[in-house]
Order: sequence, then structure tokens, then C-alpha cells
Amino acid sequence: MRKIKVEEAVGTMLGHDLTKIVPGEFKGAAYKKGQVVKPEDVENLKAMGKHHIWVIDLKEYEIHEDEAAMRIARALAGDEVHFTGPSEGKMSLHAREKGLLKVDAALLETLNNHDDVVISTMRNNTVVEAETTVAATRILPLKTGVEVVEEIESICKENGKVIQLKKLQPLRVGVLITGTEVYEGLIEDKFSKVLVKKLEELGGVMIDIVFAPDEEERISEEINTLVNNGAQLVLAAGGMSVDADDMTPKGIKSASTEVITYGAPVLPGAMLMLAYQNETPIMGVPACAMYHKITALDLVLPRIFAGEKPTKREIKALGHGGLCQHCEICRYPICPLPR
Repeated sequence: MRKIKVEEAVGTMLGHDLTKIVPGEFKGAAYKKGQVVKPEDVENLKAMGKHHIWVIDLKEYEIHEDEAAMRIARALAGDEVHFTGPSEGKMSLHAREKGLLKVDAALLETLNNHDDVVISTMRNNTVVEAETTVAATRILPLKTGVEVVEEIESICKENGKVIQLKKLQPLRVGVLITGTEVYEGLIEDKFSKVLVKKLEELGGVMIDIVFAPDEEERISEEINTLVNNGAQLVLAAGGMSVDADDMTPKGIKSASTEVITYGAPVLPGAMLMLAYQNETPIMGVPACAMYHKITALDLVLPRIFAGEKPTKREIKALGHGGLCQHCEICRYPICPLPR
């Protein structure tokens, strides 16, 4: 940047915001960084007490921070994301609709290794509402080399988008509540109400709620019936521990063609089970999901609704950060728990 007299500034580009203060009425940027000075601006700038200003001289091989931020934002994101800005050199990226945010963390790290570039995002696998700000980007200096932006664009073109949004599917869901004490009416079922609420928040369509005693064969039969009746996801709740009477894991295994995992390194929710009957996911829901707001179930379920098939390795990786702090006011997903 260089300092020049206001009278000589016409046609130049401001190097910083120029603040105007009207006592009791207004304080803010009357002129924005990057704005081109016009002849009619000269007297107004003098009235603001600005007799000298800093201006930017862009060479052929340089790019202003606003244009750089816009180009980087376009390179980063898929069509499910829209932009606002630039404001003070920053572009903000927003979700067009509710969905599961996908962030390529390795690619993000590669791009942020450029000294001039800053890209900040929400955590991968976070469920976001429409218009949620999911990321922001800018360059640190007022200008940078065109080659910096071109390299960012080239890396994204070659490796894919850093930020995408997967639409949540309106899955048809069947719920199976297990436990002889519930099946025989000795205690009231309170689990299904909790699960229905979680499913509705993700756009699920409940097709049936059924019950089975603690018998492997009956549990397997009820799962098969739900799948045959069109369930695209089955949740089996109750009887997931290692107690002698808890037969739900065996019933799920009997009804499945593939078991991804029985157990997740997340507390609460360690007894989570994920299996598949061909293409239909079957989840064994740990009992703690009835009274804890967030458990291992909530870390995996959104991915199922986004059409993903979590691997055993991905679920085991949830152990890093998977210890809930039981905050007095739960603010998940704004917390250390993984996504």
C-alpha cells in the first residue's frame, strides 16, 4: 500500500475501511476497503478528516482480497452451498437446505497450508439447518498473487470439493421394542416416544412400532417382518447389554446378512450395534438413549439418513472425543463429541 493525498486518489482502490462518526447518530464504514475513489468522494473524505489515505496498487500478477475470497469460495463448495460477501475480505458459505455437512478434512488442511489462505469450517458430519453458516474463507493480506488462488482452484478441481451437503432422506422406519417386561405389559414402553422424536427430526417416516419378548427367534422374526413391510431402517431398542436375558444383539445378528459392529467407543452409547439385511440398516439402540439426549446413536444415525454406510473403522474412530461431558445444558453439536 502507499499513502497519497485525497486529491490524488481518484481512480485508486482504498486499502482499508474509512470510518465515519456522527456523534449520537452513526459510527461505521463510510467507505469500504477495495472501493474505488470517485471524484465526488474527495470533498466528503475531507469532511471526514481524511486528507491522506492508503491505496492499493495491484500489479498484473496480483489479486485483491475480495476477488480472491470469492474465487476460493467457489472452488471449495458444491452446489448445495451458497455464498454471501465479501465483507471485510471474507466470504461466508451457507447451507441451502437442511442436510449432513461433509468436510474433507485432509484436503482442508492442505489448502490451509498456503500462508495467505484461511478456510474455516464447521465439523464434518454435522447436521445443519438451511442457511446455517458452514464455512468462511479469506486471504490474510489485502492482496496476493494470482497463482495462489489458481493453485487452490486447481487442487479442488483435481481432488473434489472440500465442503458438500448431503440431503437427508425421508427413510421409512420400523421400531422394535424388545423386553419381556414391556411385551407382557408389566412396565410401560417409554422408549418408542424418544426414538420417534429423533427420527422425525431427521425426516424419518414411522411405519410401525412392534414389540417382542427377550427371545432371539421372535426378535429376528419381527425385524424380518418390518423389512418385508417396507422399512428402510429398523431400530431395535432394549436388551442390548450383556445381561443373561438380553437377546436383542443375537436377534439382530440372526436377521442380518452383515454385522458392521456391536459396540462403539462412545460413552454414553457403548452398546450400539449396526448391521444390515442386504441394503437395509438395522441398529441396536443402547438403553441409555432413552434418557441421555446424545449417545452413540446420534453420532451414527444422521449418516444413515444421508445414505451413507459407516464402516467399522469409522465407528471405532469415534472414541477420540467420544466421552460426553454431561454438560448441564447440552449444546450438541457445539461440543467436543465427534460427528
